[in-house]
Amino acid sequence: MNGNEQLRKNVERQAQRMKQAERERDTLLAQTVYIGTLGLIFVLPVIIGAYLGRWLDEKLMGYSMSWTLSMIFVGVVVGAINVYLFIRE
Repeated sequence: MNGNEQLRKNVERQAQRMKQAERERDTLLAQTVYIGTLGLIFVLPVIIGAYLGRWLDEKLMGYSMSWTLSMIFVGVVVGAINVYLFIRE
C-alpha cells in the first residue's frame, strides 16, 4: 500500500508540473516581441553610429569616411554587447 501511495503522489506531482509548464510556455506573439527587441537593441546603436560618423565626416575638410566606418564598427560592438546583456538577464 505504501509503495502505491508514493507512486500516486509522484505521478500527481509530475502531472502538476507538466500543466504548469504548459501554462508558462511563451506564445508566438511573446517570442516575436522578444526577437524584435533583440533586433532593435542591436540595430539602433549601428544606425546612431552611422549618423554620428557621417556628421563628423561632414564637419571635416574634404571627403572622408573614416569616422563613419569607425562609428559603424563601434555601433556593432555596442549592439552585440547589448544583445549579450539582454539575453543573459
